[in-house]
Amino acid sequence: MTDRKHVLRGRTAVVTGAARGVGAAVARQLANRGASVALIGLEVDSLARLAHELPTESYHWHVDVTDDEAMARVADEVRDRLGAASVVVANAGVAEGGPFIGTDLVSWRRVVEVNLVGSAISAAVFLPQLLHTRGYYLQVASLASIGAAPMMSAYCASKAGVESFSQALRPELAPRGVAVGTAYLNWTDTDMIRDADQQAVLRELRAHMPSPARKVYPAEHVAVRLVDAVERRSSSVYVPGWLRGVQAVRAGLPTLVSRIARRELTRSEFSATGLLGAGGRAARSRRTS
Repeated sequence: MTDRKHVLRGRTAVVTGAARGVGAAVARQLANRGASVALIGLEVDSLARLAHELPTESYHWHVDVTDDEAMARVADEVRDRLGAASVVVANAGVAEGGPFIGTDLVSWRRVVEVNLVGSAISAAVFLPQLLHTRGYYLQVASLASIGAAPMMSAYCASKAGVESFSQALRPELAPRGVAVGTAYLNWTDTDMIRDADQQAVLRELRAHMPSPARKVYPAEHVAVRLVDAVERRSSSVYVPGWLRGVQAVRAGLPTLVSRIARRELTRSEFSATGLLGAGGRAARSRRTS
């Protein structure tokens, strides 16, 4: 995987959370660059439509990333149908917002399970294939991995966890030829973010972020940057690029966030949002079933 011009042609790429948003956009970019794509998610109709639209051989699997036995079966089926995976993009994620006091611990746990445990399971079941292909694992993280925000404790805890998880994997797998990358994303135009803007607690949270941090980026723009990172086997990718600079000041972020929260977020009473967006509703349905 060194010649960028044709690096993905004929390769097998796996994308979790592929039914919509960033996952679907990444799948399109991977297919446009020649990869066969295995689409994993909970919304079977959306996955089927996307698989039909992609220009390369692609299949979809309706599976919960937190179900380790089902994911292991999917990994075997991906290998049998498309060949051993060279790329895995661990993108599946859900979010909720609201005060931790009085939180619905079932929803809180579901966010951590999907975002963190689901990523670990995705890595575990596909790592034998990545070792065989000397492939690349890209973990989708967030600005929330760098600086935690009030009213989003589950999401921030899970995204901090996936950052640490990918950073722990990187030196472990490098001697065996597998590269690991971490993608730091800010607000992206997905149904989850659009749903968040309808919720008072998250609308207020975004309103008090610095102007550059409030900007919402199109999913296709984000996907181009992520797949560029896949081709380069990058250890990190930041969308937007200025997020890289936040790493240098992350030690001071908790104090700054606390000051803003004391000044701005104590003016109103906020309630929990529940799991956000169509993907969140699918995850909630899966949880209850």
